[in-house]
Amino acid sequence: MSSSLPFAAADPDGDGLPLTVSFSVQARAEPGVMPRVVELFAKRGLVPQQWHSIAAGPALTIDLQIGGLDDELAGYIARCMRQIIGVETVLTSASRVRQLGRA
Repeated sequence: MSSSLPFAAADPDGDGLPLTVSFSVQARAEPGVMPRVVELFAKRGLVPQQWHSIAAGPALTIDLQIGGLDDELAGYIARCMRQIIGVETVLTSASRVRQLGRA
């Protein structure tokens, strides 16, 4: 039986470092935006490692990071975010970060 959860992200470089994906979302400051964004992760059994949001006047900024996604799933989630009513911009970046205590 295979799992559809993306915890074992592809490692094309063979360095064994986990992939961390960052999402930056610019949206209108409306009550339904944040729960719709977090739902994209929750329904896949994922919890972002970091979540920071700021509502300033009519604008909402959400910056979050999550590990264990492959490029395909990260792109799909970003496209889903762009379909959320009130979301204006979604930027993504991915990096492999050496964790403390790991040689």
